[in-house]
Amino acid sequence: MYAVIETGGKQYRVEVGTELEVELLDAGTGESVALDRVLLVADGDQASIGRPLVAGASVSAEVVRQDRAPKVISFKYRPKARRRVKKGHRQDFLLLRITDVVLNGKSAAAALEKAQSDARTERQRLEEGAKRQAAEDAALAAKLAARNAPKPDAKSETGAASKASAAKSAKPAAKTTAKTTAKTTAKPAAKAATKAPAKPAPKPTTKKDT
Repeated sequence: MYAVIETGGKQYRVEVGTELEVELLDAGTGESVALDRVLLVADGDQASIGRPLVAGASVSAEVVRQDRAPKVISFKYRPKARRRVKKGHRQDFLLLRITDVVLNGKSAAAALEKAQSDARTERQRLEEGAKRQAAEDAALAAKLAARNAPKPDAKSETGAASKASAAKSAKPAAKTTAKTTAKTTAKPAAKAATKAPAKPAPKPTTKKDT
């Protein structure tokens, strides 16, 4: 729903939430203002046109702040007369925010709030449905993974255990054989070293002997 209003000698097309700059009104910041000069109200495909005003229609607004517009320079001169006039002007205005548009007891703000609440509940319902579906999918995936997991084979387990025990028993046997071979090779070497006689060192030769 939107409306066309008149204030300060100007016409504005407004709806709920619209912010517009208007001429100064007798209201302060944060106060509510009722704009009664409503020229047109449109609700969907239906439109009410005033002659000049729409009966039973009103627009409510809230004053956001009072401010001044950018400076406008006015310059006048008369050629060959040495006349120059330069002026600056900043227009005061009120910034309004439209809060409601009412036509024959029907409020645009109430309709908008209801639509937003319905959309919010619909979104929450969709989110809950998505969460529930995700939980069901996760449970189904876990069930399929457990069903398709490979089962351990008893023969393979016994074979692996026998191999491990054989490897453990082979390690001490290897150690004992290594010790016996080292002992047997060391004893003959020691005996040979004791039996071999020590050779006498050669005597030095001198000139007298020759």
